[in-house]
Amino acid sequence: MSTRVLVLNGPNLGRLGSREPDVYGSTSYAGLVARCAELGAELGLSVEVRETNSEAEMVGWLHQAADDKTPVVINPGAFTHYSYAMRDAAAQRTAPLVEVHISNPYTRETFRHTSVIAAVASGTIAGFGLGSYELALRALAEQLTSR
Repeated sequence: MSTRVLVLNGPNLGRLGSREPDVYGSTSYAGLVARCAELGAELGLSVEVRETNSEAEMVGWLHQAADDKTPVVINPGAFTHYSYAMRDAAAQRTAPLVEVHISNPYTRETFRHTSVIAAVASGTIAGFGLGSYELALRALAEQLTSR
């Protein structure tokens, strides 16, 4: 039986492949979903990938994950820098939560240097392209087996 894991993506991530490919790469969102599902299966994880442009929907998903004790990989997108509602929802986690970013926020505009999510996450992985998701899933799998 595999452990269920949510991979949650915030605003504009559904536009992967067409959105600033020099920053976010040329792989489509469907490609990201496939990569996460494939690696998840290898790691014994049942991965469900979601994307929303709605802060309220993301907060609801985080509440449900906390209630169900579901591990989370989250790329909050722009919500990273200012969503205290999302930070408070993530703080209620009852399982590991790994923050991911495709690019390295610290090499970009100054406003991207602050994450309100990082302080309540198990860890943060950034700057490795879509490989950030793979590293996060591997970290989650390791955390879950060491429990």
